[in-house]
Amino acid sequence: MKTIKTAVLILLVCVASMQAQAQTIITNKSEVNFKITGGGIFNVKGTFTGMKGDFNFDKSNLNNANFDICVDAKSIDTDNNKRDTHLRSADFFEVDTYPTICYKSTSVIKTDSGYATTGALTIHGVTKQVTIPFTFINNTFQGALEINRFDYNIGEDFGTFRVGTTASVQITCQVK
Repeated sequence: MKTIKTAVLILLVCVASMQAQAQTIITNKSEVNFKITGGGIFNVKGTFTGMKGDFNFDKSNLNNANFDICVDAKSIDTDNNKRDTHLRSADFFEVDTYPTICYKSTSVIKTDSGYATTGALTIHGVTKQVTIPFTFINNTFQGALEINRFDYNIGEDFGTFRVGTTASVQITCQVK
């Protein structure tokens, strides 16, 4: 009987500690910003919002840290309605078929300048492994990476003159 009570107590402590590590994403303070060349002479800047998912980060226990987070692909905003409508179409993100852009981590490590997470990034139905260097200060995750749009079959019919190949991506995820 004492063994059963001990096992139940250990299980409760484990569940409580797992829940204590989970943070809630503050959706209206979290976004993905991107920049890509357009027309070969200027930069197009934009944002994705609607960030949701599981955010579990404890710098003292990186083995249990993990991220499973998506943004709403329909939320793309470049401050140009005509361009945003085109980016949502089958020519680019095809948001009716692929409504989310998601990242699911497989590891989180400490680095000299902060941390890095490696995992599966899924855009436009294509999944690739990426590493995102990041910092976590004042409950805010800030990461950056470069994405080749052709790796995800985005805008394949548009050459590299009209739309650049690589987008610079900045991720801000605030949690409580």
